[in-house]
Amino acid sequence: MRNHEITKPTPLLDEYGRLTQPGWARKPFFTYDRKAIKTSKLRIKEWDYYIVMSDNFGLALTVSDIGYIALMSVSLLDFTQPWEITNTVIKPLPLGKLKMPPSPEEGNVYFRDKNLTIEYTVSPGKRWLKCEHKKFSEGKTLTCDVELTQPEIDSLVIATPWAEDEKAFYYNQKFNCMPAKGFVNFDGKDYVFNPQKDFGTLDWGRGVWTYDNTWYWGSGNGLVEGKPFGFNIGYGFGNTAAASENILFYEGRGHKLDDVSFNIPPDSYTKPWTFSSSDGRFEMDFLPVIDRYARTSALVISTEQHQVFGKMSGKAVLDDGRVLEVKDLLCFAEDVHNRY
Repeated sequence: MRNHEITKPTPLLDEYGRLTQPGWARKPFFTYDRKAIKTSKLRIKEWDYYIVMSDNFGLALTVSDIGYIALMSVSLLDFTQPWEITNTVIKPLPLGKLKMPPSPEEGNVYFRDKNLTIEYTVSPGKRWLKCEHKKFSEGKTLTCDVELTQPEIDSLVIATPWAEDEKAFYYNQKFNCMPAKGFVNFDGKDYVFNPQKDFGTLDWGRGVWTYDNTWYWGSGNGLVEGKPFGFNIGYGFGNTAAASENILFYEGRGHKLDDVSFNIPPDSYTKPWTFSSSDGRFEMDFLPVIDRYARTSALVISTEQHQVFGKMSGKAVLDDGRVLEVKDLLCFAEDVHNRY
């Protein structure tokens, strides 16, 4: 059944390290246990990624243990100029030493070296993001202190297998529409989030992947007709026969979509894109503002990504047939190729 919904707690993996129930849920009903994985530690991927955006600027923070390497990054984006700065710290062979939490609902994340400190603190209904990055750019320090309110609303939780490897899986939660307050300070300027209109998104992932993958992911939040609206779209990762990664969020409720296609100009990521859906419920134009391009290569590991930020306009259709008109919603969409 396409878009098979999980509605009660269940173990993520069986005794052989295989997914018990491919599908999706509105809350993290799956129980993740790193010890239940039946494959090499080098193949285990664990990450917590936050993206927080206002109309004028954005902040992205990553802490990840992807087996071969640990990768921590900080991005500051200015959509008015426009420009972006990303700084990344890579450590070899973490193999679980970061002690990433087994649940997105509890457990803190902490990383520190001589130039970078990132701290995520989770408590009921709140998430705090703090960082200090010395020598972030041109020898200047970036600091941030952001509080996200986590309402009692739907999220997208998905468990996806790979057809070619029964012990490979992608377990992920996307939590949109978290009101953001706080600041980022860099180069003598405070970038201040307004919780009345600015939102953060959590991308929480755990899994075992096959070696070579290309995925497409898009996400955004804002106000539509004065109410919180968000979306998550994507494909390319594993066997999505049980559930797609596509969903709308409106007034706290998730509205599941079928397939969505990213129609990217073949000659430039900064030319206008379109998005189209097989069920006709997500039809959008996308005008890029910044292409955040990053490439990493080290021995058997390589990653190349275009994370494109811009403004989206079009229509989104809820489960009851109501049509929402979206106009200039700041969001991002990305095309990523990984080999690790």
